[in-house]
This record gives sequence, structure tokens and C-alpha cells, in this order.
Amino acid sequence: MKAGEKIVLCDGKGVDCHGEISQITDNEVIVEIRERVENKTEPSVHIRLYQAMPKGDKFEQIVQKSVELGVFEIIPVLTARCISRPDAKSMRKKIERYNKIAYEAAKQSGRGRIPLVRELLPFDQALKDASGREGETLLFYECGGQRIPALVDAGCSELSIFIGSEGGFEPSEVERAMEAGAQIASLGSRILRCETAPLCALSVLLFYTQNI
Repeated sequence: MKAGEKIVLCDGKGVDCHGEISQITDNEVIVEIRERVENKTEPSVHIRLYQAMPKGDKFEQIVQKSVELGVFEIIPVLTARCISRPDAKSMRKKIERYNKIAYEAAKQSGRGRIPLVRELLPFDQALKDASGREGETLLFYECGGQRIPALVDAGCSELSIFIGSEGGFEPSEVERAMEAGAQIASLGSRILRCETAPLCALSVLLFYTQNI
């Protein structure tokens, strides 16, 4: 970098700042901002991923690839069939690492916004959280459900999606989701791995809403 060089800075919240380097010292780089514009890489639909905790390091892969695809926010969820049940101290460290992965993935893929990985929520609390959001809530169920075109408006601006862990969802959880207003969705007749399902769901939803 050198004085007079034009650069683009991103605030991590969807705004690009076009500026020019005016001064460089040992401790700082001073940039004069000329223009602020909306970042054009962000999807028009904000998709919140409520992902049941898988075992091992699968959640790290889910965070990385979901951020690259364009997820808005990721919420780890504890469901009845989750094998991984980290304690509070361990989970705090995991959340810190997940957010670092999200930052690096957003940076690598040219995102204008850095998606947040929030704190772990029990399933029923996650349902309550999603029901307070705008847009449809979809729970992807391996034992049935409707296809995405029957459930989603292609012009929607917000969606919340639930993906299960290795064992999927208990039938009682599906019932509670429906009672909370969620739609039961399908990703086809094949059983997908828990680290594949969220990427498939995001890809289909982003394509259907004309963001891919």
C-alpha cells in the first residue's frame, strides 16, 4: 500500500467504503472515505440456519460452507437425537472458533456481511426464536414434507430453516415445530448427511429466490 492508492473497505454489515490512502505511518493507515455504497454480493433473502449439533468437527464445515453460500446467521441447536452435547465452557470456546471460521469464510468469499454464529439453543427455545422472525420457518424432515416451491415465495426477504443432526428429528419435535407455525419441508427422497443437508437447502433456496 502507498499514499494515493484507492482502496475499498467493508464494514462487515453490508456497506462498502470507497476511499483513498492519505497517509501511512508505523502505527496506522489513514484513509479518506469518498463514497459509501451497498455491497452487491449479499443475497436479497436473509436465511437463518438453525442447525442441530453434529458430532466431531462437522459443524465447522457447515459454518464455513454456509457462509460461503450466503447464510445470514447460524444458530446451533440441541435436539433429542444430538450425540454431541458440549458443556457451557466447551461451547463458549466452540462458538468463538465458529465465529472465527465465519469471519475467514466471509473474507475469502467477498461477503459484505460477516454472519454471526450465535449461542446454542435448546430445540423448543430455537422454535420460539424462529417464530418471532419475519418470513416462513422450514423444518427439513427426512421422513416427509413438501418441496420448497410449494412453501416459499420466490420474492421473500427472510427465511428460517431447521436442519437435524445425524439422527434427524424426533416425530414429537416435528409436531412441536408445526404447532409453532413451521412448515415441514423435503430435500427429496434420498437421506442426506447432516453436513450435506444445510448446504443443499441453502443452495436450493438461494437458487429459487434468484440469488444464484
